[in-house]
Amino acid sequence: MTFSILGLCRRTGRYGVALATSSIGAGARCPFVKPGVGVVVTQARTDPRLGPIGIDLMENGLDAPTVVKQVNQAMPDMEWRQFAALDPNGGAAFHSGTSVGQPADGMVLQDGVVVGNWVTAESVIAAMAAGFELNPGDDLADRLLQSIEAGLEEGGEKDPLQSAALIVVDPKVPFPVIDLRVDLSDTPIADLRVAWERWAPLADGYVQRALDPGAAPDTRTLEGHA
Repeated sequence: MTFSILGLCRRTGRYGVALATSSIGAGARCPFVKPGVGVVVTQARTDPRLGPIGIDLMENGLDAPTVVKQVNQAMPDMEWRQFAALDPNGGAAFHSGTSVGQPADGMVLQDGVVVGNWVTAESVIAAMAAGFELNPGDDLADRLLQSIEAGLEEGGEKDPLQSAALIVVDPKVPFPVIDLRVDLSDTPIADLRVAWERWAPLADGYVQRALDPGAAPDTRTLEGHA
């Protein structure tokens, strides 16, 4: 009961994921992202154990299509799962089990992959792909959000949404530069857009505070003083 986009920006080397669902806490259970390694998402009847397994396989040198193939072959109950992966070179693949809530499908893009289940129509997947590819020069976070916004506009999921998440990593930073989540909302995608627009002008300052605190902006210049 989730629709997700995994995407890479060739210009910056950043990659990440955006998703929305009718389930609570999807941002903690479905997406797994590691700088310099890749991103995976596990959804439908979600098994959070698949995330670290996929990341470990990519960290050991496997590309995304090989990771998806190996996980699908090795793990039980994959007929109930959707699983997708994207590596830092733009390799992408997905698995959608036969017992996943229908309509369910995925689409491999140039530098991305879309996957969704229990959506209102298969056209939701195509709309998400078009949303990601609409403005290729935009910031990756905006492109990921444009993808799930397009999916929602096309019909989204059959059940009312209540959570959404956006995670982006940068190859030069050892932790996510964006990690935003919305839960228990009637409009989680719209709320996630607001959260991103509030976070965007602050993001570089928070990274600098971690990596070079002496040169970082004063706390009074950063929202929340955190």
